[in-house]
Amino acid sequence: NNLETGIDLVIELQLKGGFSAIYHAMDEQDVIRIMTHPLAMIETDGDPVSYGEGYPHPRSYGAFPRVLARYVRELGVLTLEEAIRKMTSMPADQYNQPDRGRIVEGAFADLVVFDADTIQDEATYTDPHRYPTGIHHVMINGRFVIKAGALTGERPGMWIKGPARPGRVTIPL
Repeated sequence: NNLETGIDLVIELQLKGGFSAIYHAMDEQDVIRIMTHPLAMIETDGDPVSYGEGYPHPRSYGAFPRVLARYVRELGVLTLEEAIRKMTSMPADQYNQPDRGRIVEGAFADLVVFDADTIQDEATYTDPHRYPTGIHHVMINGRFVIKAGALTGERPGMWIKGPARPGRVTIPL
């Protein structure tokens, strides 16, 4: 029957690496309202993906450049400084990571050098494996992973774990 065939197809897809669905249900005014809240941090739920494999959501390649291009440069709903803080030191503070999210002596050197006038997400739903433009260098733990716009082959990332703040805060929006 159709139900069993559908279930068999889902199982087969999952066994061959899974599947995902993209729903277009977000309203940009809601995104802006939440993003500009003083306690809101900028993050992504994009999947870690291998270049060229599958059809990930475009945010897997361009979430942070999109914020900088769309919401800082184009719409002006955040300043560059606010956006950077919401991407770096604010999450580091929330997750009790004092050696992350800041440029200070003794901290891990996680740095992105980009051109605020040209940074742009380039990934699309039909062509999701496109790197953003306007990013010149990326350092992870003090080692270049992108230098002069090109991948270096270095993979110095590490799993970061540590205590988060206990409890929840309910924020009226």
